[in-house]
Amino acid sequence: MPNQFPENFLWGGAVAANQVEGAYCEDGKGLSTADVVKYVPPGQRKALEHALSISRAELTAAIWDTKEGNYPKRRGIDFYHRYKEDIALFAEMGFKVFRMSISWPRIFPNGDEKEPNEAGLRFYDDVFDELNRYGIEPLVTLSHYEMPVELVTRYNGWESRELVGLFVRYADTVFLRYKNKVKYWLTFNEINAVIRFPFLGGGVLTEGKENEKQAAFQALHHQFIASALSIKRAREINPEFQVGCMLARKLIYPYSCHPGDVLKAQGENQMAQFCSDVQVRGYYPSYIKRHLADYEVNIEMEPGDEAVLKENLVDFLSFSYYMSSTVSTDESITERTEGNLSSGLVNPFLKTSDWGWQIDPTGLRVVLKEMHDRYQIPLFVVENGLGAADVIEADGTIKDDYRIEYLAQHIEQMAEAIADGVELLGYTSWGCIDLISASTSEMRKRYGYIYVDQDDEGNGSLERIRKKSFYWYKKVIASRGTDLANL
Repeated sequence: MPNQFPENFLWGGAVAANQVEGAYCEDGKGLSTADVVKYVPPGQRKALEHALSISRAELTAAIWDTKEGNYPKRRGIDFYHRYKEDIALFAEMGFKVFRMSISWPRIFPNGDEKEPNEAGLRFYDDVFDELNRYGIEPLVTLSHYEMPVELVTRYNGWESRELVGLFVRYADTVFLRYKNKVKYWLTFNEINAVIRFPFLGGGVLTEGKENEKQAAFQALHHQFIASALSIKRAREINPEFQVGCMLARKLIYPYSCHPGDVLKAQGENQMAQFCSDVQVRGYYPSYIKRHLADYEVNIEMEPGDEAVLKENLVDFLSFSYYMSSTVSTDESITERTEGNLSSGLVNPFLKTSDWGWQIDPTGLRVVLKEMHDRYQIPLFVVENGLGAADVIEADGTIKDDYRIEYLAQHIEQMAEAIADGVELLGYTSWGCIDLISASTSEMRKRYGYIYVDQDDEGNGSLERIRKKSFYWYKKVIASRGTDLANL
């Protein structure tokens, strides 16, 4: 085992507002895109992509449907009312950082108001004050798979350039409000998700469009510009701010050493890093220009867009990493594995989780080394974890040894990467408290160190229960990552 992690390493956990807060229509909050995504029951996973690419008729029906039961993110885990209790538990584990997001429609209910919702601003004031009371740094995402649904119905989300100015106004509002309470910011969560899931990542309805890629990449360009302009404004408001980008990073291996497989894997990994190339280097790389031409995508840019991207680069690069998969040019290889909003061919050398995600701790080290070599800026692992169906034992305990094993192996590989020379700012494992799934909106798939008593239908006391991994992670943080042994 390499030396302990740096003294200033930021240990913690991560959640998203739309998956934990609940209170979806309290204190002036507007409806969000997350509030209209339905629950996908087990056995209906084929409906998942449909659920994430909602039709206009389904959107309209969801807006008028006031039942929480159909849309679990509307209830979350009631963090809105229980944040003090939850933050106290994070502090008990020794968190140095807590990654969270601000709900845009809690600040601007429809997205285009001239003045913000004061009640929403006060809520996050209270959350940040509580975190600061325990010495926990907030790491705040401005847009985590959530935007005012009104911007979808009026503009078709990020496909419209109108959203750039509206987002920058929102960013400016929270930067000014919390300039003395928050240091670390992320603009868009897994910004590359909009390419495959335009509604989830950008509020874009693709129904009836001849070229869905055109709409998705145009939306992504507008997010790039909004992110860059927000970074510019952040530095004007507080030069001490650290603003990063965030992407979904799944490592792709060639299924075999056949040159065709190697080339295909290289292309897939390039696509995974395209967004960070733009936000870290400041320009569209040549390989993506060819990809756009191949699919007849013509991104509309305004004069000055290229300068905006070049002049407002991120301070650090953050990413999610859960798994890896393989690709092949051999069409007879068909056995597939699920993943974080994606799927791929099975790697016969890896185990899988309860949800069919392949477990590859060494892949995290590979990704860290590759991105450090590519960019030479600080990195931050802001999502990583194991979703599992935890069981409460007869004595009331939750023995999630499988989660401890998963996390320990990934932390060990982070330590190896640091020993390799990678500059790593911190680690916020995903779903540090059980929450509503981003994709399926189920509760049964649990990631947390803290169990929340609620089922897929919303039944339960919402009691918080410490799992075995809670005490294990507390020990890991206290030892600065040197004691990874199970309890």
